[in-house]
Order: sequence, then structure tokens, then C-alpha cells
Amino acid sequence: MSMETFPILETDRLRLRQLTVGDAEDVFGYFSKDEVTQYYDLESFTEVEQAEKFIRSMLTRYEKQEGFRWGITLKKAPERIVGTIGFHNWQKKHSRIEIGYELAPEYWRQGLMTEAMKVVVDYGFHLPQVHRIEAFIDPDNEGSKRLLLKSGFTKEGHLRDYFYEKGQFVDAVIFGYLREEHPVDR
Repeated sequence: MSMETFPILETDRLRLRQLTVGDAEDVFGYFSKDEVTQYYDLESFTEVEQAEKFIRSMLTRYEKQEGFRWGITLKKAPERIVGTIGFHNWQKKHSRIEIGYELAPEYWRQGLMTEAMKVVVDYGFHLPQVHRIEAFIDPDNEGSKRLLLKSGFTKEGHLRDYFYEKGQFVDAVIFGYLREEHPVDR
């Protein structure tokens, strides 16, 4: 698959598209909430400029062919970003990529991230340089754990003091999903 044109992905209820700086207000709206950043490696945003910087970094990552970050929109309200999902830390030499995501709290527990995860993982495994998709989560993040397991990932281990975030060392649980484990499109 070519990375020349940013891919637009769709599900029954969602449209995943490239973020723009114009989405900063929406991104700020949920990244300013502590419940969203609780397990994230970012402090809660206090200014819209932080959301703009986040979006610009995602756009740069795509331009450098280091990953993708889709803005998640509802088909019934396509102008509003309700979360993001995407790939980063692309280790092409090792054919692996890391997935990350977040969703505005008012959309939690509605199956939206499960829908987004399915189409993004499908896309990832169609990239010739991706054999493995992995995720690192906080051991206490039960929602993320359920999402990953439901999406086909396998819990592979608990890494002690693996990341340094928000002024302290934190554990991480690693999940992995291999191309051969993924159902083949028919």
C-alpha cells in the first residue's frame, strides 16, 4: 500500500481521516480531561496550542513515513473529532509497529474504539512491512486491556518500570498481534 495519499477508513458508524490543525479544539476538548490522560504519557492539556502541536507531530510522522494517526469521526457528525487511533514507533527493519488510541469520555463503552481498532489493524496488516502490531498499556487500564484482547491481541508480558512518565517510572503490559494470527480477508 502506498503512503502517498493518507488513507481514509470507514466502518458502519465511523470515518477515520487525517487530522488537520483545524481539529485542535476537538482534540484539546478531550485531552484536557484527566480521565483521558490518566494512562497516557502526556499531562492533560491546558492550552489549545498543545493540541495543535500534537496534531503537527502526527502530520510530520506521516510525512516521514514513520506512522499514521487517524482522526476518528462519527459518520453522522463527520466534522468533529471524537478520538484518534494510529501507528507509531514503526520499526521497519523488524517489521513491527506500535498502536495507540484515545477517545473522548462521552463516547466510551459504545464499541466505537473496537470498530476503529478492527479497520486500523486490518489496514496495518496489509502494509508489506508489518508483521507484528504491538501495544503498551498501563497495568491498571482495564478498558484498554479488554479492547486489545477483544481485538485479537495477546498479552505477552509485564514490564517493570519500563517507561518514565510524568516524573516517575511506570510499569507497562505489552500486547502483540502477529500477521498470521489475523483473519485473512475473503
